[in-house]
Amino acid sequence: MIPKRRPFIPKKKETEHRLNRDIRVPEVRLVGEEIEPGVYPIEEALRLAKEQEVDLVEISPKAVPPVCRLVDYNKFLYDKKKKDKEIKAKQKKTEVKEIRFTPNTDDHDLEFKQKHAQKFLQEGSKVKIYVQFKGRAIQFKDRGELVLLQFAEALKEFGVLEAMPNLEGKKMIAYIAPKKKVNFIF
Repeated sequence: MIPKRRPFIPKKKETEHRLNRDIRVPEVRLVGEEIEPGVYPIEEALRLAKEQEVDLVEISPKAVPPVCRLVDYNKFLYDKKKKDKEIKAKQKKTEVKEIRFTPNTDDHDLEFKQKHAQKFLQEGSKVKIYVQFKGRAIQFKDRGELVLLQFAEALKEFGVLEAMPNLEGKKMIAYIAPKKKVNFIF
């Protein structure tokens, strides 16, 4: 016996906003172009939307009464997506740059790495500085902490030490965050 197959019924795509007849409230607060903003019965709002050949889109469903707008829904979605993309492009993600030392790092090497850290902080990135202990060098924890604190002190005009260095396994780690730039407009 062959089992019967159910016919394929495509699922209706859920929209982000309720449109036209999907809005089931007695009255709505209506906004839009070429219309007097105010509270209208739902039938009046639907009639106005039909006259202007646009959609009635529920913008704020939790308001009392819900806020609706008379607008072409596809254009509304396009503009919304464009704004969201623009906002995302303006956000800056902070990067974390790493600089590694050993407990016996020489002064010249510290100065060299300090220049790199200074450049990273000026670009707006956080700097993770850490001392890597190998073998029996773990006995010199105090020397590693001293190296990190000297390094942070040398960079105090460009960044701020977020917390005192702490030991995690065989690494002693500290983070330096860039100082906020203050722009004065006269």
